Amino acid sequence: MPESNRPNNRLYLASQSPRRLELLRLIGFAPEMLQADVTVDETPLPNEAPADYVLRLARTKAQAGEATRIAHGLPPLPVLAADTTVSLDGRILEKPRDADEARRWLAAYAARGHQVYTGVTVVAHNRMTEALSSSDVHFRALSDDEIEAYLASDEPWDKAGGYGIQGRAAAFVAHLSGSHSGVMGLPLCETAQLLREAGLRT
Repeated sequence: MPESNRPNNRLYLASQSPRRLELLRLIGFAPEMLQADVTVDETPLPNEAPADYVLRLARTKAQAGEATRIAHGLPPLPVLAADTTVSLDGRILEKPRDADEARRWLAAYAARGHQVYTGVTVVAHNRMTEALSSSDVHFRALSDDEIEAYLASDEPWDKAGGYGIQGRAAAFVAHLSGSHSGVMGLPLCETAQLLREAGLRT
């Protein structure tokens, strides 16, 4: 393929999430993982709303990624970062600290709804753009045995809210209103729009 006809689909993903890498590839982009030189503090601010929290973290991670790109003299590709959290009754649920906390959360989700928020930020051409995805997720009733079996898997520990919809917890979801990929960690509709605005094509 002539160079002029090659798709302009390359970007940096300021994240170590294999799920986000896979989702970007799914819609035709060619992301490269970029490890920022600094670690972003993910502690929620006092009284911070879940939507504000994920947007702030996505923004901070994208800025850290862009600073790392510049410091290392890497090509000027767009930098994308995202952050996801689960909210139950307005409370931010990060990654569970232990099995007891994960157990309480899963029991609290059962037979009721909770919200999943994902913020996405793209830094390109000295400009920052961002988007927010909000989804309502309703779990069916869960038995104690189902919760214990899920805790025995590797899924709860590295995920906001203690579950991954792309894995075994998909069997718990009775209804979802919003973005399925956003609950996974990257809302593809909003992300594709941000990357198109940054000049990328697939």
